[in-house]
Amino acid sequence: MPRRKLPPFPPGAVLVGGAARDLLRGETPKDYDWAVPDPRSAAQFLAGETGAAFPLDTERDYWRVVIGDVQHDLVPLPADLNDDLLRRDFTVNALALDEAGRVTDPTGGQADLKRRQLRMVSEQNLQGDPLRLLRAARLSTSLGFVIEPRTGESIRRLAKAELPLPAAERVGDELDALLRTPDAARGVLLLHELGLLALYLPELTEGDGLIQGGLHHLDVLHHNIEALHQLLTRFQGADLALRWATLLHDVGKPRSQGINPDTGRQTFYGHAERGAELTRQILERLKRSRAMNDRAAALVGAHMVQLPAGEREARRFVHRRRALLPDLIGLMLADREAARGKSSSERGRLAYGQAFERVLAALEDQPKGPAPLLGGHEIMTLLSLTPGPRVGELTRALAEAQALGDVQTQGEARAFVQQQANV
Repeated sequence: MPRRKLPPFPPGAVLVGGAARDLLRGETPKDYDWAVPDPRSAAQFLAGETGAAFPLDTERDYWRVVIGDVQHDLVPLPADLNDDLLRRDFTVNALALDEAGRVTDPTGGQADLKRRQLRMVSEQNLQGDPLRLLRAARLSTSLGFVIEPRTGESIRRLAKAELPLPAAERVGDELDALLRTPDAARGVLLLHELGLLALYLPELTEGDGLIQGGLHHLDVLHHNIEALHQLLTRFQGADLALRWATLLHDVGKPRSQGINPDTGRQTFYGHAERGAELTRQILERLKRSRAMNDRAAALVGAHMVQLPAGEREARRFVHRRRALLPDLIGLMLADREAARGKSSSERGRLAYGQAFERVLAALEDQPKGPAPLLGGHEIMTLLSLTPGPRVGELTRALAEAQALGDVQTQGEARAFVQQQANV
């Protein structure tokens, strides 16, 4: 067995589940799950002088220890360890490891580790907690394991069985974990293949088979997934909001589809705005944080904005979209690179790339907006105005003029505001 450095074992403890699996793969676990005779004393043992130990469930005697960024969960050692492992989801998680390196493996999980395959312990176990169906896709993606054929058949069958859906927070956590993987696009394709995408992200599957033409060589669903692939190929550090926004950037197209009466060509007018609404609805349904929801929706809503043709337009672009940069550029680039249809060309991609470079240069030149030369109260005093929308309009116009370099002194700012007030 490949060995990794372990924390000291509490007396009589065994490592179970994913921690045992990772150690047997030669990987260091991110989190540790322990089964111990006395969880409270074992938690105090692990915490030592640097960790924090606290109960998760006093009735069942579940404890957690946090040491830096490592988490240890502790539960009472079952009377029959084999029976406990036989109730788990997949064979590679139905493993236990003691301090001496002895492995308890009632389901053949070690053989599946060698085969790099994900096999269910039983269909009944999957049915007992439908979240395990999502976990199969996430584990297959994160571990690089193939789902064993009979397990895949069971997941597809259960996905259609109208089982009670898990709590939204649990679903959102699994989908977040899948999107965090480097191969998240393959994971989303796997969700679709298993029938799970329609169950949890039905708005996304509305684009399946919806042909776009023009710049696009893929239908709407697969274009969204390919854009996620392109993003993660170029920006491995992309945060969750950007990953969600990229996956959902064209989710509004199926509900915005129309026909131009003059040309007879297919249109998707307003799909960015509709997509922003749907993105917010989807992430709210999954109980994701408001901050992430707001940012992902804003990115989707802005992904069709016109790119600048010159340096002055680039400064204006940065001023107006500063809060979304540089993520918006990552999304727009991924969107473009995922489009290889008949209308796409190397020349067009080069022009697109040059526009991105202008924006990034303007952002580097002015990473923060200049401090305002005149505040709202000063503008009201200068023009004898009362508070209202007009003050906001003039404040924003002045800020943009400063960002473009048209106004650089307080005198110029006063003259500018007075001129604008008379327009």
